[in-house]
Amino acid sequence: MTPASSLKVPVLELTPEEFVRLPHSPQLIDVRSGWEYTLFHAPNAINLSLPRILMGRLPMLRTWLWPNWFRALPKTEAIAIICLTAHRSPLAAQQLTQAGFTKVFNITGGMMAWQKADLPICRGRNTESID
Repeated sequence: MTPASSLKVPVLELTPEEFVRLPHSPQLIDVRSGWEYTLFHAPNAINLSLPRILMGRLPMLRTWLWPNWFRALPKTEAIAIICLTAHRSPLAAQQLTQAGFTKVFNITGGMMAWQKADLPICRGRNTESID
């Protein structure tokens, strides 16, 4: 029998179209830089950059790098990760599963696929953007 602590949680892949069709969308986290996020982002996406997520793997740094809202998320909360082209988001998604999150989704194709699918986008910073 494999100990629960060594079980690997899979990161599930979703296209942007599949994500927007979900009846209860997971919290969408955009792992691009704050500057990239300001140019355009998905509605309701919260910005938490990849470096902050990766450096947060060290428990002593989480207090300073991970915002309170993020540290307070239940590990069973569904989270979807997006970046520009889906090169950074898999790294963030893997880090989050290692941090104990059990329902992590990666948006395939990133914001480029989101735009190509003609899904709504926002520009500038919204009040929920954190970086």
